[in-house]
Amino acid sequence: MNKKIFALTTAFGFAACGSAWAAWPDDKPIEVVVGFAPGGGTDVMARKLLPFVERALGGKAKFVVLNKPGAGGEIAFASVARAAPDAYAIGVVNVPGYNLLPMTRKTQYTTDEIRLVARVVEDPNVMVVPADGRFSNLPDVVAALRSKPGSVTFGHNGAGTNGHLAIRMLAAAAKVEPNEISYRGTAAQRTDLLGGHLDVGMVTLSEIPELHGTNKGPLRVIAILSKKRFPALPGVPTAEEAGFSVTTTAERGFAVPKGVPDGIVKKLEAGIADGLRNPEYLGGSPGDEPVIAFLPGAEWQKHLDDMSAALRPYAEQMRADERK
Repeated sequence: MNKKIFALTTAFGFAACGSAWAAWPDDKPIEVVVGFAPGGGTDVMARKLLPFVERALGGKAKFVVLNKPGAGGEIAFASVARAAPDAYAIGVVNVPGYNLLPMTRKTQYTTDEIRLVARVVEDPNVMVVPADGRFSNLPDVVAALRSKPGSVTFGHNGAGTNGHLAIRMLAAAAKVEPNEISYRGTAAQRTDLLGGHLDVGMVTLSEIPELHGTNKGPLRVIAILSKKRFPALPGVPTAEEAGFSVTTTAERGFAVPKGVPDGIVKKLEAGIADGLRNPEYLGGSPGDEPVIAFLPGAEWQKHLDDMSAALRPYAEQMRADERK
């Protein structure tokens, strides 16, 4: 008798779970955690793309973006790792910070607790300066730092983020010591650049769409840290052209807690892919279109595994810096 009750209870439990999973995403809103302040590249990308993912999923799908800035994205990543595995709490993952941070210190999450769903963009770093500032090109910045170490302030969005790593890589290549300033998001960097309180902002291509095509206004891009020039900024040289072989990008995509069922992950992955192909999204997102680089979650995970090996020397240096 007990065995029958157990069998019936187990079957009921599986049926209930299956019913809940089948209802996704129609029965309640899906919280999307962004690890940076409103107005930055990650936040803007998510808010522009998600309405088109809703359409692709159909039914009553509804995403609600929640900003949890701080610790270079760690707070948001930890929130995803601790969420229930039902895909009603997902997150935007920022690479390399996501896989670099646990290599530099004990974090509130591990990458083993999170499952990647899809990469959306691969966004090269760019160096932005005030148009009326003292620098007009990358060699000028390097010359100033060689003359007086620490005399040039470089902004980034937190320890372990792509901007922070880009500054470290450039410093190593040029053999200079910049003055690193940590911000909670790109919007704050922009404010200090415009106010003359920051010399160089290390942001990404998609975060300065107002400069695409013209590179004119109160801000100016002086170098792009990619292998080749981008059509969006054809007059801007690469760092390598300026004499410094440094290539860094920010990758952004979506992730869920590890235990989310395969069927839901595949459904979300397909919805993201469809959203990215929507002509209306492409036409309305000039900042993102040049850097769209979709990858399914499994392929993205393999790419990150290979990347982590290359990041290890920088992670060791960051750990050494923390001990000083």
